[in-house]
Amino acid sequence: MAQQHLDPTQNRTTAGPPAAPRPPGGTPTADGLAAYLRAQATEFLRALRLHRETGPAAGAGEEAADAARALRRSARRISGSLHTFRGVLDEAWAEELRPELAWLSGTLAREHACQARLDRLLAALNRLSGTAGLPAPATAPAASPAPAHAVAGGRAAGHLPRPPATDRGNLTVGAAKAGALLDRQLTLARTRAHSTALQALGSSRFHAVADKVAVLASDVPLTPAAHATDLRALAAAAEERLADAVAALPLVTAGSPYNAEALIHGLSADPAPHPQDAPWHQVRLLLRLHRYAQEALHGAPEAARTAADGRLPAAGRALDRHRDASEAAAAASSAARTPRIAPATAYALGVLHADQRHEVEAARFAFQQTWLKQTVGAGREG
Repeated sequence: MAQQHLDPTQNRTTAGPPAAPRPPGGTPTADGLAAYLRAQATEFLRALRLHRETGPAAGAGEEAADAARALRRSARRISGSLHTFRGVLDEAWAEELRPELAWLSGTLAREHACQARLDRLLAALNRLSGTAGLPAPATAPAASPAPAHAVAGGRAAGHLPRPPATDRGNLTVGAAKAGALLDRQLTLARTRAHSTALQALGSSRFHAVADKVAVLASDVPLTPAAHATDLRALAAAAEERLADAVAALPLVTAGSPYNAEALIHGLSADPAPHPQDAPWHQVRLLLRLHRYAQEALHGAPEAARTAADGRLPAAGRALDRHRDASEAAAAASSAARTPRIAPATAYALGVLHADQRHEVEAARFAFQQTWLKQTVGAGREG
């Protein structure tokens, strides 16, 4: 079990983590990193206690969901910092804890992702079909084989515009059943993810992670040379990895809105994730690591926004939108492969798939426009 006596969050307010102290001269050192890691560990333990108090086994209430998000947020920051600043941390300890935090964050994220994906797809279906709301699922889809190209929305062309009003009649026929099918599939996936998360939080593996984080809240294992190391060099290496990954993206193509690149390559019968999305997802992860490094250097997210590249918040939001649309398109594509669905249902799912691939395209355009600007106003954290 987690060592409750090591929980430093007792009698603490919920005002958020304290800022890491800045040494004289402003040079980021290991002491500032240790303070940042201790603050994130404290947030992790506070979120864990709140999650237990709200009774996650009884269902995903708003407080439990907030606690789970806080757990994921602090786990990501600790794991990311262990990766970026591993040169000043005990190597064996960091390499043991980092993948365990990544496992925990990923496990807790799946339930929220399923619900967010369903909400996104149903809202898109409502918009595309021109209906105020889809009917509640009542009947199963009719038994009829779907055409092999149904996932393409019944169109052969690479650039599929959003359906005009004259197409909405045909789309509305299948939208209700498409929505019901997506609701069944993603609700089932969410239920399974919820069960998996509960099992993970009750496992000996999680308790071992919680114990290590509880120790981290009071003791950060640094290397003997850590206090003489300027952390800016390690943070700069993370920024360089991000810059290299961005340079490899097709930003020239992305600079033309609705260029159909994301859609053409998305019209595939392969159920695996689209390979062209992977570099963008990798940039999203590297951008997150860079942002966390800036937080560790400057003591708090607000200070990091001031000191770091002002493009980061908007760029992060564009890449989050890219990830969400890409995964939603994959869910629509998977649903369109369900055996014996009606052609109208397959058509609606195909149009939905194309719409989300257009959203992928739009997110790439937004990232390109943000990244190539010399200065932008700092926004809220992504």
